[in-house]
Amino acid sequence: MPELPEVEALAAYLRERAVGHTVERFEVSSFSALKTYDPQPSVLTGLLLGSAGRHGKFLDIGVGDFHLVVHLARAGWLHYRDSFKSPAPLKPGSGPIAVRMRLDDGSGFDLTEAGTQKSLAAYLVRDPSEVPGVARLGPDALAVSLDEFTERIRSKKGQIKGVLVDQEVLAGIGNAYSDEILHAARLSPFALSGKLTDEQIAVLYTAMREIENDAVGRSVGQRAAELKGEKRAGMRVHARTGLPCPACGDTVREVSFADKSLQYCPTCQTGGKPLADRRLSKLVR
Repeated sequence: MPELPEVEALAAYLRERAVGHTVERFEVSSFSALKTYDPQPSVLTGLLLGSAGRHGKFLDIGVGDFHLVVHLARAGWLHYRDSFKSPAPLKPGSGPIAVRMRLDDGSGFDLTEAGTQKSLAAYLVRDPSEVPGVARLGPDALAVSLDEFTERIRSKKGQIKGVLVDQEVLAGIGNAYSDEILHAARLSPFALSGKLTDEQIAVLYTAMREIENDAVGRSVGQRAAELKGEKRAGMRVHARTGLPCPACGDTVREVSFADKSLQYCPTCQTGGKPLADRRLSKLVR
């Protein structure tokens, strides 16, 4: 799933490549992906693509007085085209393509989603706050002070892994980078947020800023097609089950859940004790 660094990089790429061009055609192939019905998609034709930014993990593309706000979900992506092979309009259900935006210079982009579980969501709105997910977002993970971070973490009781990825607590952190942040902070993913000391929270805050800023720095400037590989290359524990921890050499382990998993290093994070790999794992303190 694209997280804060990748969405920031996509926004930066659109600012470099697409901002300043006029929308020639906006097409919707997967009507389940477009979650709004007013205004109609045709309203964007002839309008200037004037901005690209983000709200947490939501991509926000400003066109005229409207915003195309996109949540790429687990399997969604943005594919930029310098030119399209065919000028013909998209047909409904055109494979993985959900939305296509063509620009006046012949370039543009597709929003695509792989797999059968369709979760990509696009909203055409007049104000981003009209998008329910945006309206519920907490402060951006890279915009909070240590004091605000401490308050936000302690306001939500639970295992720290779940608190970090709760978008109403902090916006932008997902499954992958939360694994990386916890590894850098040397904290168990099952540590309870309410029992963290001031020192542990300060270390966690520093780790969050370092991990996210480093990922943004590596990602911004990359072409959209290269971002997934850049993300994987920068991971130290996430998606590295069975490989040696780059910090201590211990084997990276995994805890699997129904629809996701987390990775961690026992030596660095749990006092050398492996976590039980089942949904109701006992907390390692």
